[in-house]
Amino acid sequence: MAILKKIKGSTLMETLVATVLIIIIFMVASIILNNIFSNSINSNTDAINTHLTELHYLEINNKIELPYKESLGDWNITIDSFKDNLNTIIELEANNIKTNKTILKQYIDTK
Repeated sequence: MAILKKIKGSTLMETLVATVLIIIIFMVASIILNNIFSNSINSNTDAINTHLTELHYLEINNKIELPYKESLGDWNITIDSFKDNLNTIIELEANNIKTNKTILKQYIDTK
């Protein structure tokens, strides 16, 4: 009869500890990825920047009158002009109601 060799294995306690450690690592990684994704969505300003560029184009072509006010989602947009020495400066400002973030763009009027 053949002699059976003893195969080394892990105990139940070692397996449980390894499983708990793996679960903890995955939970921490999941929380970190969730925060990164949430922050990237909240700080995305592409849509408002595009709209400000569109409003600037409309102002250049005299399609809107200054001063101008508008709301777009959570953003309050104002456009105003003022004189600075010899130049007229067009100021586009967008304020987010929820995050208190402000985007300010200034252009020199060449008309």
